[in-house]
Amino acid sequence: MYPEELCAPMREDLTSIGFIEMKDPEKVSEILDKKEGSVLVMINSVCGCAAGNARPAVKMSTTYSKTPDIFATVFAGQDIGATAAAREYMLPYPPSSPSIALFKDGDLVHFIERHHIEGRPAEMIAENLQQAFNEYC
Repeated sequence: MYPEELCAPMREDLTSIGFIEMKDPEKVSEILDKKEGSVLVMINSVCGCAAGNARPAVKMSTTYSKTPDIFATVFAGQDIGATAAAREYMLPYPPSSPSIALFKDGDLVHFIERHHIEGRPAEMIAENLQQAFNEYC
């Protein structure tokens, strides 16, 4: 498990703009069991190469005209139970940190795995999210 001192700034990067933290499996269920509306979930990570682009991308995506009803996050390597619970909703995709999932009416409709984040600028990832939001939100 990563120390909180290391993760706190990366958590705050998202929570400061309104992302809901899902720190336990019950919170994950509360948010992802809803069968109405849309939810974006970012599995946050300390990984500098991928999460360093994923966080700015999801932050950009909060400013679009069409957005999910809820922006939420879990922290891999720290919110162990919550991350495991969130990943159950993301099957059949294998665990991936960071990753970004979009749910519509309780169904996973769009997923960006780590290998789609690595090496791509935040703007490209955000554009991918914008297209998904236009389709599903």
